[in-house]
Amino acid sequence: MIGRLWKAECLKIRRKGFWFLAVLGPFGVVALQAVNYGLRKDYLLAQSEDDWGYYLANVGAFTPLALVLGIAILTSFLASIENETNAWKQLMALPVSKAGVYLAKFAVLACLLLVSSALLAGFALAHGLFLDLGGAVPYGDLFRRSFYPFFAALPILALQLWAATVSQNQATPITVGVLGVILTLTAHDLPDWMIWKWPTLRNGWDEPLFSALLGIAAGSLLVLAGMADFARRDVK
Repeated sequence: MIGRLWKAECLKIRRKGFWFLAVLGPFGVVALQAVNYGLRKDYLLAQSEDDWGYYLANVGAFTPLALVLGIAILTSFLASIENETNAWKQLMALPVSKAGVYLAKFAVLACLLLVSSALLAGFALAHGLFLDLGGAVPYGDLFRRSFYPFFAALPILALQLWAATVSQNQATPITVGVLGVILTLTAHDLPDWMIWKWPTLRNGWDEPLFSALLGIAAGSLLVLAGMADFARRDVK
Protein backbone atom coordinates (compact mmCIF):
# COMPACT_ATOMS: atom_id res chain seq x y z
CA MET A 1 0.00 0.00 0.00
CA ILE A 2 2.78 2.42 0.87
CA GLY A 3 4.32 1.79 -2.53
CA ARG A 4 1.10 2.75 -4.31
CA LEU A 5 0.71 5.86 -2.16
CA TRP A 6 4.33 6.78 -2.89
CA LYS A 7 3.70 6.53 -6.63
CA ALA A 8 0.51 8.59 -6.29
CA GLU A 9 2.34 11.35 -4.44
CA CYS A 10 5.14 11.34 -7.01
CA LEU A 11 2.57 11.75 -9.79
CA LYS A 12 0.99 14.69 -7.97
CA ILE A 13 4.20 16.67 -7.85
CA ARG A 14 4.97 16.22 -11.53
CA ARG A 15 5.10 19.52 -13.39
CA LYS A 16 4.50 21.38 -10.12
CA GLY A 17 8.00 22.81 -9.75
CA PHE A 18 9.06 20.55 -6.88
CA TRP A 19 12.05 19.09 -8.69
CA PHE A 20 13.01 22.54 -9.92
CA LEU A 21 13.12 23.75 -6.31
CA ALA A 22 15.09 20.67 -5.28
CA VAL A 23 17.76 21.60 -7.82
CA LEU A 24 17.56 25.36 -7.30
CA GLY A 25 18.40 25.18 -3.58
CA PRO A 26 21.82 23.49 -3.80
CA PHE A 27 22.64 25.29 -7.04
CA GLY A 28 21.92 28.63 -5.36
CA VAL A 29 24.11 27.80 -2.36
CA VAL A 30 27.10 26.94 -4.56
CA ALA A 31 26.37 29.85 -6.93
CA LEU A 32 26.75 32.23 -4.00
CA GLN A 33 30.24 30.85 -3.42
CA ALA A 34 30.97 31.08 -7.14
CA VAL A 35 30.25 34.80 -6.92
CA ASN A 36 32.14 35.09 -3.63
CA TYR A 37 35.28 33.40 -4.96
CA GLY A 38 34.91 35.05 -8.32
CA LEU A 39 35.12 38.50 -6.73
CA ARG A 40 37.79 37.89 -4.08
CA LYS A 41 39.41 34.53 -4.58
CA ASP A 42 42.91 35.64 -3.59
CA TYR A 43 41.63 37.15 -0.35
CA LEU A 44 39.65 34.02 0.57
CA LEU A 45 42.53 31.68 -0.21
CA ALA A 46 44.75 33.73 2.08
CA GLN A 47 42.38 33.20 5.04
CA SER A 48 43.38 29.60 5.67
CA GLU A 49 46.05 27.09 4.76
CA ASP A 50 43.31 24.49 4.26
CA ASP A 51 41.69 25.85 1.09
CA TRP A 52 39.24 22.96 0.71
CA GLY A 53 38.17 23.11 4.35
CA TYR A 54 37.64 26.87 4.24
CA TYR A 55 35.70 26.60 0.98
CA LEU A 56 33.41 23.85 2.32
CA ALA A 57 32.87 25.84 5.52
CA ASN A 58 31.67 28.77 3.40
CA VAL A 59 29.31 26.49 1.49
CA GLY A 60 28.06 24.97 4.74
CA ALA A 61 27.32 28.39 6.20
CA PHE A 62 24.42 28.86 3.75
CA THR A 63 23.18 25.27 3.66
CA PRO A 64 20.99 25.34 6.82
CA LEU A 65 19.17 28.50 5.74
CA ALA A 66 18.47 27.11 2.26
CA LEU A 67 17.33 23.81 3.77
CA VAL A 68 14.89 25.32 6.28
CA LEU A 69 13.50 27.72 3.69
CA GLY A 70 13.12 24.89 1.18
CA ILE A 71 11.27 22.76 3.74
CA ALA A 72 8.77 25.55 4.39
CA ILE A 73 8.11 26.05 0.68
CA LEU A 74 7.90 22.37 -0.27
CA THR A 75 5.58 21.36 2.58
CA SER A 76 3.25 24.27 1.87
CA PHE A 77 3.18 23.44 -1.84
CA LEU A 78 2.48 19.77 -1.19
CA ALA A 79 -0.44 20.49 1.12
CA SER A 80 -1.82 23.14 -1.23
CA ILE A 81 -2.18 20.52 -3.99
CA GLU A 82 -4.88 18.83 -1.92
CA ASN A 83 -6.40 22.11 -0.70
CA GLU A 84 -6.68 23.77 -4.10
CA THR A 85 -8.40 20.76 -5.70
CA ASN A 86 -10.44 19.94 -2.59
CA ALA A 87 -9.12 16.41 -2.96
CA TRP A 88 -8.76 15.42 0.69
CA LYS A 89 -12.21 13.79 0.94
CA GLN A 90 -11.78 12.05 -2.42
CA LEU A 91 -8.42 10.73 -1.30
CA MET A 92 -9.78 9.43 2.00
CA ALA A 93 -12.70 7.74 0.22
CA LEU A 94 -10.19 5.34 -1.28
CA PRO A 95 -9.23 2.14 0.57
CA VAL A 96 -6.10 3.68 2.09
CA SER A 97 -5.14 4.59 5.62
CA LYS A 98 -4.68 8.17 6.70
CA ALA A 99 -1.40 7.24 8.38
CA GLY A 100 -0.17 5.76 5.10
CA VAL A 101 -1.08 8.90 3.18
CA TYR A 102 0.77 11.05 5.72
CA LEU A 103 3.83 8.80 5.68
CA ALA A 104 3.92 8.83 1.86
CA LYS A 105 3.89 12.63 1.81
CA PHE A 106 6.74 12.76 4.31
CA ALA A 107 8.73 10.18 2.33
CA VAL A 108 8.34 12.14 -0.92
CA LEU A 109 9.52 15.37 0.72
CA ALA A 110 12.43 13.60 2.42
CA CYS A 111 13.43 12.11 -0.93
CA LEU A 112 13.41 15.54 -2.56
CA LEU A 113 15.63 16.94 0.17
CA LEU A 114 17.96 13.95 0.01
CA VAL A 115 18.35 14.51 -3.72
CA SER A 116 19.09 18.17 -2.99
CA SER A 117 21.79 17.12 -0.54
CA ALA A 118 23.36 14.85 -3.14
CA LEU A 119 23.26 17.66 -5.70
CA LEU A 120 24.85 20.02 -3.18
CA ALA A 121 27.74 17.60 -2.77
CA GLY A 122 28.12 17.31 -6.54
CA PHE A 123 27.90 21.05 -7.23
CA ALA A 124 30.29 21.88 -4.38
CA LEU A 125 32.80 19.28 -5.56
CA ALA A 126 32.61 20.47 -9.17
CA HIS A 127 33.08 24.11 -8.21
CA GLY A 128 35.92 23.27 -5.83
CA LEU A 129 37.72 21.40 -8.59
CA PHE A 130 37.09 24.31 -10.94
CA LEU A 131 38.69 26.67 -8.41
CA ASP A 132 41.74 24.38 -8.36
CA LEU A 133 41.98 24.49 -4.57
CA GLY A 134 44.79 21.97 -4.59
CA GLY A 135 45.49 19.05 -2.31
CA ALA A 136 43.35 15.99 -1.76
CA VAL A 137 39.58 16.45 -1.83
CA PRO A 138 38.21 16.01 1.72
CA TYR A 139 35.35 13.70 0.76
CA GLY A 140 34.48 13.02 4.39
CA ASP A 141 33.99 16.71 5.12
CA LEU A 142 32.10 17.12 1.86
CA PHE A 143 29.73 14.31 2.87
CA ARG A 144 29.21 15.71 6.36
CA ARG A 145 28.45 19.23 5.19
CA SER A 146 26.13 18.00 2.45
CA PHE A 147 24.12 15.25 4.19
CA TYR A 148 24.33 15.84 7.95
CA PRO A 149 22.20 19.02 7.73
CA PHE A 150 19.51 16.98 5.94
CA PHE A 151 19.37 14.40 8.72
CA ALA A 152 19.48 17.14 11.36
CA ALA A 153 16.57 18.94 9.67
CA LEU A 154 14.20 15.93 9.69
CA PRO A 155 12.29 17.16 12.78
CA ILE A 156 11.79 20.53 11.08
CA LEU A 157 10.42 18.72 8.03
CA ALA A 158 8.12 16.62 10.21
CA LEU A 159 6.88 19.68 12.12
CA GLN A 160 6.27 21.70 8.95
CA LEU A 161 4.39 18.85 7.28
CA TRP A 162 2.28 18.37 10.40
CA ALA A 163 1.36 22.05 10.42
CA ALA A 164 0.68 22.11 6.68
CA THR A 165 -1.60 19.08 6.60
CA VAL A 166 -3.79 19.97 9.58
CA SER A 167 -4.12 23.71 8.94
CA GLN A 168 -7.15 25.05 7.12
CA ASN A 169 -5.17 28.14 6.17
CA GLN A 170 -1.65 27.82 4.77
CA ALA A 171 -0.74 31.09 6.48
CA THR A 172 -0.10 29.09 9.65
CA PRO A 173 2.62 26.75 8.30
CA ILE A 174 4.12 29.61 6.29
CA THR A 175 4.38 31.62 9.51
CA VAL A 176 6.02 28.65 11.21
CA GLY A 177 8.42 28.41 8.29
CA VAL A 178 9.33 32.10 8.43
CA LEU A 179 9.97 31.84 12.18
CA GLY A 180 12.11 28.77 11.50
CA VAL A 181 14.21 30.71 8.99
CA ILE A 182 14.69 33.53 11.49
CA LEU A 183 15.69 31.07 14.22
CA THR A 184 18.14 29.39 11.86
CA LEU A 185 19.72 32.75 11.10
CA THR A 186 20.28 33.28 14.83
CA ALA A 187 21.23 29.64 15.52
CA HIS A 188 24.48 30.57 17.28
CA ASP A 189 22.40 32.11 20.10
CA LEU A 190 20.00 29.16 20.44
CA PRO A 191 20.31 26.39 23.05
CA ASP A 192 21.28 22.95 21.81
CA TRP A 193 17.77 21.52 22.25
CA MET A 194 16.23 23.84 19.63
CA ILE A 195 15.68 21.85 16.44
CA TRP A 196 16.40 24.88 14.22
CA LYS A 197 19.98 24.89 15.48
CA TRP A 198 20.66 21.29 14.52
CA PRO A 199 21.08 21.82 10.71
CA THR A 200 23.99 24.17 11.47
CA LEU A 201 25.74 21.15 13.06
CA ARG A 202 26.75 23.29 16.03
CA ASN A 203 26.39 21.79 19.49
CA GLY A 204 28.01 21.77 22.89
CA TRP A 205 29.85 18.53 22.10
CA ASP A 206 31.45 20.06 18.98
CA GLU A 207 30.46 16.90 17.11
CA PRO A 208 28.34 17.33 13.92
CA LEU A 209 27.29 13.67 14.01
CA PHE A 210 25.34 14.29 17.23
CA SER A 211 23.16 16.88 15.47
CA ALA A 212 22.43 14.41 12.68
CA LEU A 213 21.56 11.61 15.11
CA LEU A 214 19.35 13.91 17.17
CA GLY A 215 17.60 14.92 13.97
CA ILE A 216 16.89 11.32 13.00
CA ALA A 217 15.56 10.46 16.46
CA ALA A 218 13.43 13.57 16.94
CA GLY A 219 12.25 13.47 13.33
CA SER A 220 11.03 9.90 13.73
CA LEU A 221 9.09 10.81 16.87
CA LEU A 222 7.50 13.86 15.26
CA VAL A 223 6.51 11.86 12.17
CA LEU A 224 4.79 9.27 14.37
CA ALA A 225 3.04 12.02 16.34
CA GLY A 226 1.93 13.74 13.13
CA MET A 227 0.65 10.46 11.68
CA ALA A 228 -1.37 9.73 14.82
CA ASP A 229 -2.85 13.23 14.89
CA PHE A 230 -3.66 13.25 11.16
CA ALA A 231 -5.28 9.79 11.39
CA ARG A 232 -7.75 10.89 14.07
CA ARG A 233 -8.79 14.16 12.42
CA ASP A 234 -11.70 14.64 10.06
CA VAL A 235 -10.57 15.34 6.52
CA LYS A 236 -10.83 18.87 5.22
